[in-house]
Amino acid sequence: MATRQGLDSSIVNALSESNVYPFIAVKAFFDSGNVLVWSGTDDISISSETYTGAGSLLSVSGFEESQQLKTNGVTVTISGMDETVLGYALSENYQNRKLIVYLGFLDGGTNEVKGVMNAFTGRMTTMNINDDPTGSTIVVNAENRLIDLRKASMLRYNKESQKFVSGATDTAFNRVQKLQDQEILWGRSSSTSGRVPVGGGGGGGSQEGGGGGTVMR
Repeated sequence: MATRQGLDSSIVNALSESNVYPFIAVKAFFDSGNVLVWSGTDDISISSETYTGAGSLLSVSGFEESQQLKTNGVTVTISGMDETVLGYALSENYQNRKLIVYLGFLDGGTNEVKGVMNAFTGRMTTMNINDDPTGSTIVVNAENRLIDLRKASMLRYNKESQKFVSGATDTAFNRVQKLQDQEILWGRSSSTSGRVPVGGGGGGGSQEGGGGGTVMR
């Protein structure tokens, strides 16, 4: 399988042919099972998974290519699907569930997949269902996974966050809280140490700067 960062040989060969047979496939992740559909008829196999043909009843819009790092979303519309798909839409938790859109190519107009590439990966945000006598239409909006870069991690430089990231055995931040109130002596006397006399006794010895003098530690 190719990615948008690089095309494998199967995609390159398909694009170099005189007749090209592209298709779109969508994989939506739900707790009870994944919905796998593609824009053709009958069934096809992608990465050992069977995708159900939706034909013209499946459409994907919102693709936008740019040279900037932006979070472009897509809209997936599925019409006339069976009650299983409709049941997922009505009863499953869909928000923030993963959704992948593949761009693939068929071999000579058959249902044999020559290769696919990842065209979009994101998370479902909203889902609208329009029901009429002719059937149900499900419209799913999904945000690009880059949207996560806008979210705060909620992690802090403390031992609780460090243990969450690295485990209970990581003690790198265990003393961070103690350091907040730690008094560090740097060129001054502490509040408890006072002045330290230089020289012995009560002033008999002579030191540099005068006998019985004191210096700051």
